[in-house]
Amino acid sequence: MTTTTPALIADSASSGFRHGTIEQRDLRPDDVRIDVAYAGICHSDIHTVREEWGTAHFPLVTGHEIAGTVAAVGDAVTKYKVGDRVGVGCLVDSCGECEMCRDDHENFCTKGSVGTYNDQGYDGEWTTGGYAQQVVASERFVLGIPEGIELSQAAPLLCAGITTYTPLVRWGAGPGKKVAVVGMGGLGHMGVKIAVALGAEVTVLSQTLSKEEDGRAFGATDYRATSDEQTFKDLRGQFDLILCTVSADLPVDKYLRLLKTFGTFVMVGLPENPQALHFGSLIMGDKVMTGSNIGGIKGTQEMLDFCAEHGIGATVEVISADEVGDAYDKVVGSKVRYRYVIDTSTITPAA
Repeated sequence: MTTTTPALIADSASSGFRHGTIEQRDLRPDDVRIDVAYAGICHSDIHTVREEWGTAHFPLVTGHEIAGTVAAVGDAVTKYKVGDRVGVGCLVDSCGECEMCRDDHENFCTKGSVGTYNDQGYDGEWTTGGYAQQVVASERFVLGIPEGIELSQAAPLLCAGITTYTPLVRWGAGPGKKVAVVGMGGLGHMGVKIAVALGAEVTVLSQTLSKEEDGRAFGATDYRATSDEQTFKDLRGQFDLILCTVSADLPVDKYLRLLKTFGTFVMVGLPENPQALHFGSLIMGDKVMTGSNIGGIKGTQEMLDFCAEHGIGATVEVISADEVGDAYDKVVGSKVRYRYVIDTSTITPAA
């Protein structure tokens, strides 16, 4: 048995989006059906739709930054009731039994976690994302959105928030620590807000100074242009932690020289090309270069609670369904401040 819901559908990498209707499974005992209010546009959506990360499964409905309210629950659901404010992020299933799942790292499930869209579930069915008026997900992968965060501002936290929160917490951003955030887009602006809330002294490293006023408003105490070579001279050996949120090619060694001894450089962006690295940049100073991949469900709920406690939400521009194609181009051109969020009530069964 299935039900249907209006959705934005891409039929190919070049087709753009059309309004239409998709089928979704009827509720299993542990399922939650969510009325989607807002769906954030993540750059991952664009990479997937445009097949920049490999072949996609069409027709495709993207979106893994989902915020709304509970419409219905399965018979075995205990955590949520109709009307609760909830969200869904990048994952909708995992085995729940392996070491990684038991340790709350479902994103590294050894059987293979199931992505919110463009992925095959354990039942063989392809998943569909949040550019729709309803989604269905297992209770295990539904997050509670606390009061105090607007749903439109909460949606991007389900990816951009957890992607930056996880490494900042793991690598010790906090009082007495100097943190640099490279790039101030959808990910970077959340990195700044969260690092500041954790108590760190934050510097933004951006290609230009065009967003300096925003960066300082978010709590950064310094803002430097990486296009200015003097930046790399002035800031050498200054930072305990560098969080890199950009997906562009980087002179990695230059950034590593900005770290203090024992400092850590964390990459959450994903450049398309291999990056050059001289190991001496790590050895001289016992520095760490590492990556970070979203986070598990427990960590994501902790992030949402932390953001609510500190009054943090994403800075968003709410758009209609008909503006998504144009929004994709603006995201690629770095012309959004700082996350586009789709008002899903503007999606119709057909246009």
